[in-house]
Amino acid sequence: MAFDLQKIRDLMDVLGSPQRAYPAIHLTGTNGKTSTARMIDSLLRAHGVHTGRYTSPHLETVRERISLDGDPVSEERLAAVYDEVAPLAELIDARVSEPLTYFDMTTAMAYAAFADAPVDVAVVEVGLGGEEDATNVIEAGVCVITPIGLDHTEWLGDTIEDIAWAKAGIIHQGATVISAIQTEEAMRPILERCLEMNATLAREGSEFGVVQRDIAVGGQMLTLQGLGGVYEEVFLPLFGAHQAQNAALALAAVEAFLGAGKDKQLEVEVVREGFATVDSPGRLERVRSAPTILLDGAHNPHGMAATVSALEEEFTFRHLVAVVAVLGDKDAAGLLDLLEPIAARIVVTRNSSPRTMPLEELEQIAVEIFGEDRVTVAQTMPDAIEEAVVIAESDTDGELSGVGVLITGSIVTVADARKLLKR
Repeated sequence: MAFDLQKIRDLMDVLGSPQRAYPAIHLTGTNGKTSTARMIDSLLRAHGVHTGRYTSPHLETVRERISLDGDPVSEERLAAVYDEVAPLAELIDARVSEPLTYFDMTTAMAYAAFADAPVDVAVVEVGLGGEEDATNVIEAGVCVITPIGLDHTEWLGDTIEDIAWAKAGIIHQGATVISAIQTEEAMRPILERCLEMNATLAREGSEFGVVQRDIAVGGQMLTLQGLGGVYEEVFLPLFGAHQAQNAALALAAVEAFLGAGKDKQLEVEVVREGFATVDSPGRLERVRSAPTILLDGAHNPHGMAATVSALEEEFTFRHLVAVVAVLGDKDAAGLLDLLEPIAARIVVTRNSSPRTMPLEELEQIAVEIFGEDRVTVAQTMPDAIEEAVVIAESDTDGELSGVGVLITGSIVTVADARKLLKR
């Protein structure tokens, strides 16, 4: 992985700087970026704003990464924008020893597609980190920083502070920054970067936040404190306190972008409409019933802790079987430690990534945490899902009320399972 913004800057230059054709909202953080980006997108569209959204990774098709007005870009448009970008990328590659990366290319294609559309605003999620991420050529006027934890330490640094410095790099001159509650270690670099860039900072728990949340059928009912006032009876069709936090971040970002704040509120009914239509595939997504099968892309301890909390709070499982496949560079022990109290049994397997953790290694970690009698090994994802369902049914004598299967550990794991289960 090569962090070299000069190549993507050169490509943007020869493309005519498409990223300068529209304002942007740029998101970084450790977890929650995609869900928050989808909420921002939905809220903006409810206000009649034409949006382009760039997120990663994708679940089924690369078209998901580049969305126009909430829908993945069409195959024809994707091919056309590739044909526009590829010849110019070849010119850049000819000048350098390391060619543009896959992520460089999809980023350039997204920015070009947004300019061609055209969009009124781009909602852009970083790929990794922030300061040296290819998306950072956007220099957004509104920046969102979700909670920062330890992840990608081999690239971003071994401490929360190092990681926060990398992520705070998306803050440019005069930006408005919307930050989730952070540890002191993470907040210090954000504050210093804001001071350096003369940026305005709004913090969860101070300028905005979740006032109240109640479990509701199919999601949760929220009261949110925004920058401009209180928004009551906001239904969010997603589960978990972490998604309520994401909703507060999204609302504050949209308020900042649309000029709300200081007693100037957005229309509450429009905000309700925007949140009511939000979805977030692969985030506690129910894909089957009897038994209930949920997909969740938690891939680090911070994310898994949020998932476990949501499961304990909002699902009444009396018997849960987990299917887990993780990437080799992830903290598998940290993930499984969090799962162990809520999962009666675990099925370990591999996902389709070439970086998937070897099955023998994952099995050993699982046995150390769950005990040998609670661990089943499956060579493939279809076998793992079948094993989990059989275990769930047999352990409960066929009574499937309150029985569930959770498939988790990686976005790749969720994507593999989704292809098999989602109709």
